[in-house]
Amino acid sequence: MQFQNRSTAASLRRGAAPFALALALLATPAFAQDAQTGAQDAQAAVAEEGQDDTVVVTGSLFRRTDTETPSPVTVLTSENLERAGITTIADAIRSISADSAGSIGTGFQTGFSAGGSAVSLRGLGVSSTLVLVDGLRSTNFPINDDGHNAYVDLNSIPFSLVDRVEVLKDGASSTYGADAIGGVVNLILKKQFNGVAGTVEGGIAERGDASHLRADLTAGFGDYESQGWNFYINGEYQRSGRVSNHSRGFPYNTQDLSSIGGIDNNSADQSLTVNVPTAYVTRVSQGDLNNPLSGQTGAPPVNQYQALGLSNCASTFTIAAGTGCRYDLTDMYRQLQPLQERYSVNGRLSVRVSDNIEAYVTGSFSRSDVSIKGIPSAIRQTQPFGAAPSVASSNPGIVLPVWICPSGVNCADPATPGRTLNPNNPYAAAYAANPANGAARIYYLFGDIPAGSERTNDVYRFSAGLTGSFEGGWDWRVEGVYARDELEITQHGLINIAALRQAINTGSYNFVNPSLNSQAVRDALSPDKVTPSFSEMYGVDASVSKSLFELPGGPLQLAIGGQVRHEKLENNNQNAALDTYGLTTASAFGQHTVSAAYFEIDAPILPILDVTASGRYDHYSEGFSHFSPKVGFKFTPIKQLAVRGTYSQGFRAPTFAESGPRSQYAGFVTTTPPCNFQLAHGGTGTTASCTSGGNPYNLAYSLGRGVAGNPDLEPETSRSFTAGVIFQPVKWLSLTADYYNVKKSNLIVAGPDIGRATSAYFGAANLAAAQAAVAAVGPGYSVHTVDGADPLFPTALPRVLIINVPYVNANYAITSGIDVAATATIPFSDDVKFTSRVEVTHVFNYDLHVANGVQKYAGTFGPYDLSSGNGTPNWRGNWQNTLEYGPYSISLTTYYVGKIKAVSTDQQAGPNYTTACSAALYRSADLNQFCYVNSFITSDLNATMKVNDDFSFWINVKNLFDARAPIAPAAYASAPNFLTTWHFPGLIGRQFRAGASFRF
Repeated sequence: MQFQNRSTAASLRRGAAPFALALALLATPAFAQDAQTGAQDAQAAVAEEGQDDTVVVTGSLFRRTDTETPSPVTVLTSENLERAGITTIADAIRSISADSAGSIGTGFQTGFSAGGSAVSLRGLGVSSTLVLVDGLRSTNFPINDDGHNAYVDLNSIPFSLVDRVEVLKDGASSTYGADAIGGVVNLILKKQFNGVAGTVEGGIAERGDASHLRADLTAGFGDYESQGWNFYINGEYQRSGRVSNHSRGFPYNTQDLSSIGGIDNNSADQSLTVNVPTAYVTRVSQGDLNNPLSGQTGAPPVNQYQALGLSNCASTFTIAAGTGCRYDLTDMYRQLQPLQERYSVNGRLSVRVSDNIEAYVTGSFSRSDVSIKGIPSAIRQTQPFGAAPSVASSNPGIVLPVWICPSGVNCADPATPGRTLNPNNPYAAAYAANPANGAARIYYLFGDIPAGSERTNDVYRFSAGLTGSFEGGWDWRVEGVYARDELEITQHGLINIAALRQAINTGSYNFVNPSLNSQAVRDALSPDKVTPSFSEMYGVDASVSKSLFELPGGPLQLAIGGQVRHEKLENNNQNAALDTYGLTTASAFGQHTVSAAYFEIDAPILPILDVTASGRYDHYSEGFSHFSPKVGFKFTPIKQLAVRGTYSQGFRAPTFAESGPRSQYAGFVTTTPPCNFQLAHGGTGTTASCTSGGNPYNLAYSLGRGVAGNPDLEPETSRSFTAGVIFQPVKWLSLTADYYNVKKSNLIVAGPDIGRATSAYFGAANLAAAQAAVAAVGPGYSVHTVDGADPLFPTALPRVLIINVPYVNANYAITSGIDVAATATIPFSDDVKFTSRVEVTHVFNYDLHVANGVQKYAGTFGPYDLSSGNGTPNWRGNWQNTLEYGPYSISLTTYYVGKIKAVSTDQQAGPNYTTACSAALYRSADLNQFCYVNSFITSDLNATMKVNDDFSFWINVKNLFDARAPIAPAAYASAPNFLTTWHFPGLIGRQFRAGASFRF
């Protein structure tokens, strides 16, 4: 009943959402703005630092006083972020309404990039959004998202030093080169600081977890204006506590939705052929008495199972095959938020070398520690990707032998010293004289061995630069940067293959009562796996600019420059020896040098018309090159109105994971077998609508795609254009609206026909026919690994576990939409001011054009793979309202995500791609019941009291109304029934924080 009441309240909030946003647009407008106020805030920040009133806006090479360029730029100021209660760069950037499909939050813990965080502007993927720090590149996170998408980890950037964040929502390869297809995020750090300032903040969730601690201290010396130098040093620390799925209850802690009309995908409380902390065994034969992996294939002689140590079970169930113990593994082991700790040390020295030369040097070190807990390892697993099928413990199936002995070799031989009957095998005594037919096939989860990982990410970054001018009106700039990201992953709880065989043959592991196992036995069976990886980047960038002559609207400016950078990646295989079950073999290696030359022209042809043009030529040492042009205009017929637009071409170079000949990965996606397969395995219903029939073999499982790097890949290319207006009818109100349209061609995709291949496999009558059907899909497609036979239907087609697919250039995608922003600043009196800001993005379409049709993603769970099952909401928005009264201020920031349809055309075979509910990913009896994931609204409240110029205090309530995340049954199984990317605040619930800051 509580769940139903919350759903009713959520429905009321959802119903009010469109009206609230519409009111915001029509009345007084979010903390992200790209109208005139954004320009004023940027200039004010510069003025406060004691510099001139010109700034270099992201996407341009020129210093200017008018920060409204032809390209749409959203500005997040430190003041706006403080009012929103945002305390990390990741949260700041991912709150932008233009962030869409493929965005990565730290709450996503089971993917390749677990522990990292990234932004995906326009939903084109994290590798198509460029992240800069003070206009310079940084190095990428050593592990690629989805095994191949490169990105800068936002967790590695110190928050307390950020002066403002500029988000260019337009193609910018003509200025910055590769990867700037969806846009550019430029983090502008403080240039100078004098004095001592610090912040401390703490908090906790209403439910007593999700602890939060943040502290920073900055000390600076030297007055740059009067003394010509300044040096500051900064330290920062943040800690966020762990949150379990169990603590938040239904529906986020289970895969059983039968109580609300959904599917019971929790097989752990209804089957004896699943891996749970209570061992289930049944008698089978054993082909090689020295090899526990040589158990009988297919159904056991008698379909009866015994539970070992059932007396320790709190709740049991009984079926025809025997009695088992009820478990819900998600509730027992999964977590919503990992334990996170981050700290950093940063410094900057600024020096005025002469009247016309300035220099700076920066250095920073940041560490991010993420501790993740997961479901323990199962005893029945497929072989590691690339290993021989004979090491799989699931096919034909691992068994416990009749005899054990200290050496673990030839234990069935009466002459072997110390041999005894296996106490873990209940059939041992009866088959002492016939050990080949008395083995015990076992299903088990190592619940006494905690599973998870510790991820330590160290980022070192140094930069230096000189700027100046020389005779003839030339301005010049030379900057260099070096960055290195060192990632160490320690995996716990994974089972060593050789150690498992030895533990079974010697009987050293107690399956009957695992609590009696010594730590030494557990450590031998599951040694920690430590894997270091790193990425590195260094480069030099130089440019000169000059005003050539006067035009009617102002000076014609020209800038030219060049860049050379070197990038290297060594993402090591965590399972290089292929000796561990359940451990990824993904790896990526490569290095290259990129040389570039670029230019920009700004031509104010008339006082009311400014035209810009830029271009950049990049050459990669792999042998390919690309030229990226861009043109733009800004037309201002009256002071209150401006019209702007741009056209650009760009590119994304293949990542090392995609093109490196030594690179490989196997990615997994939650998949439900189609009805024809389920019916062959005891399911009920029809080929159009069916249920599992109680057979766990029919439930959703993880289907892998194995892929290797392709050195022959070409870059992805793009064509983008924007058109917008800037309107400021009165001084206190400004509005912008910008249409965007991006076409991304020559896409680098892993197995674009995976849907066809999967359908071909499941549509076959037997394994041989299925393998032939997959191979017929095209070059590079093949069946890599299949599951063990279904114990209940051993002659039926087995599940496919991994399908090999190729990296290829194929297809193109088109996305379009509109960004609307408004800012109102109303001074009621000298002491009272009201500020309202709103930002909304609506995605008109996001279409992938493939060989046999068009896959439509906007407003759906597509692209399912790229978005990690989170999809592309077609509405996002945020709205911040702040009332300032003397030393007091109070802000309410509201975030909105539109409803999402639980279909994904990239999981269909085509050509009749459909977004109808008949194609819903979640195949419940009523396909309409869970066809939509409801819209989501959450609000954060922040109240600040400024005691004096030196001290301020604040309180913050995140998720003020305790909004719950809408139910999403089609999400990944690792995130049961919720969308981590879009609804994370609704999982944590209401949080309370308080803090103070000082400055002397």
